[in-house]
Amino acid sequence: MFYVKTVPALKRARADIHFKRLVLNRAVRCTVTSSSTAQTEHDGVRSRGGSECPGLSGRGGRRREGTAAAAAANEISVDFEQTREAYKSKDSLELLRSLVVFKLCSYDFLVDKNKEVMDLAKKILGQKTFDQFMKMTFYGQFVAGEDHNDIKPLIQKNHSYGVGSVLDYSVEEDISQEEAERKEMDSCVSAAEKENIGKDNRERKYQAHKQFSDRRGGVTGARTYFYADEAKCDQHMETFIKCIKASGGSSMDGFSAIKMTALGRPQFLLQFSEVLVKWRRFFTFLASQQGKDGLEALEQRLELTQLQEFMTKLGANGDFYGWFTGRKEDSTGCIDMLDWNSLIDDRTKISDLLVVPNVELGKLEPLLGKFTVEEDQQMKRMLQRVDILAKHALESGVRLMVDAEQTYFQPAISRLTLEMQRTYNGEKPVIFNTYQCYLKEAYDNVTMDVELSRREGWHFAAKLVRGAYMYQERERAKEIGYEDPINPDYESTNRMYHRCLDYVLDEIALNRKANIMVASHNEDTVKHTLTRMNELGLIPTENKVYFGQLLGMCDQISFPLGQAGFPVYKYVPYGPVNEVMPYLSRRAQENRGFMKGAQKERELLWKELKRRLASGELLYKPVY
Repeated sequence: MFYVKTVPALKRARADIHFKRLVLNRAVRCTVTSSSTAQTEHDGVRSRGGSECPGLSGRGGRRREGTAAAAAANEISVDFEQTREAYKSKDSLELLRSLVVFKLCSYDFLVDKNKEVMDLAKKILGQKTFDQFMKMTFYGQFVAGEDHNDIKPLIQKNHSYGVGSVLDYSVEEDISQEEAERKEMDSCVSAAEKENIGKDNRERKYQAHKQFSDRRGGVTGARTYFYADEAKCDQHMETFIKCIKASGGSSMDGFSAIKMTALGRPQFLLQFSEVLVKWRRFFTFLASQQGKDGLEALEQRLELTQLQEFMTKLGANGDFYGWFTGRKEDSTGCIDMLDWNSLIDDRTKISDLLVVPNVELGKLEPLLGKFTVEEDQQMKRMLQRVDILAKHALESGVRLMVDAEQTYFQPAISRLTLEMQRTYNGEKPVIFNTYQCYLKEAYDNVTMDVELSRREGWHFAAKLVRGAYMYQERERAKEIGYEDPINPDYESTNRMYHRCLDYVLDEIALNRKANIMVASHNEDTVKHTLTRMNELGLIPTENKVYFGQLLGMCDQISFPLGQAGFPVYKYVPYGPVNEVMPYLSRRAQENRGFMKGAQKERELLWKELKRRLASGELLYKPVY
């Protein structure tokens, strides 16, 4: 039926990589004895200086004794306190605007009622004056312009100061909650489910629920798309294509961001996600029967002979050994999670992907009773749109960044992104997947995808974020009754972020085919990354490690990094004033927490304004 080619050489290669990673991890964790250059440890940031493990520190754990001094000389450090360098690209009015906007974002009343306040202002001022006021304040702070021509000056200015762009067309429908709920319920329920409510073996997490069908609730800073029809999805695809072309026309090394829920009926994402999770869960169950529970996901192995015996005892009739080998003499006798996942790689019809293992019958069976021809075509068109975007990105010399979404969509989104990576990342990193590190499973997801890229020889490319759906995810899990997928607290999310980051950085040091964007406003995380790059001998000009922040935020991190030669990018939203208001509304909510939690950015802005006033540079204009 379906088979996996298991090659013994891959198993040996995997063991060799594992050994190298152990040596590398030992090397980069050597402690520091020099007090003159030591830095205080904080959130996993290690000190630098003389090593207690001579001969092991540095790139890949293989640097010989006597090179420590040379390595130290090549280290690059970035000072995030130098306001003159940080705000070199801003005139004084822009600094003042930042101060005013950040201050307003810290007032609960204004943030909670921002939509009402903006609607009132629009009535008083009129549309034209209101648009101009927004461009002078919130819109001007967080949005680059109205269209791809309007945004070029800002992109070029940032580029001249070492900061690239991730273009993101941030137009979003301003629809009522009732309309959002109706659209979501209509687009997430299949014809079979409507006819046979409760009869299909579906999990509640992967079904639409009316109280959570407006996915905008509890979300900060992420666009939300609701399915209307296939024509609307085609419009979204054309918009993304324009964005890709604009990015290619504005710079030689740009990114463009897309969302998978804009490109098709979300019913497919829900159902495919459930299938993927059930396959993974079934593998974990079988591994536990062989005494392999408690291991990391990639360390778990199933012995096929034991698997066949166990399934036969359950009364299953299938040839499970033959599932994976095709020809038994080719088999190594063991499989891991990646081999297991490949069972659902080869399907002739899109709807054939939506099958799950039935333990009792020993066979694969459909997740739903039936699929209509139209549903099968809708699934196929979603995949076609994704493929078209990937081709345009490759032709335009643009990296395509697939945004992460809710956990009930994300397994399918990650799998579809991975399939694009297998196709388009052979020669260079074109497609970037996004990993949300507030998820408990983030490390397993990263390590499995890195391992698959290594086995198949393509470029692993990732964006690491903490996540944008925490409040919504927690409330939904509690109300519907499934395990909270989010880490218990902020510190555990920080540890998860650094753990995933360290794993990929180690992989870059071992295998230059891995790439990562550290998308974070957390200065400690950025410093941690710089320290690890120095330890591993990773230099900025290799363009393997990128940094990313939102436009209008954390300039004191972005611009010093860019001027020090690191690849750093601003996430650049654009679109007409009226149509990006929903985005701006959530950005205000996000900034409230950000500004209440950290005053440093405002302090640095004031410091630079006072410095310019004292030095007679208040009328300073950026030159580029």
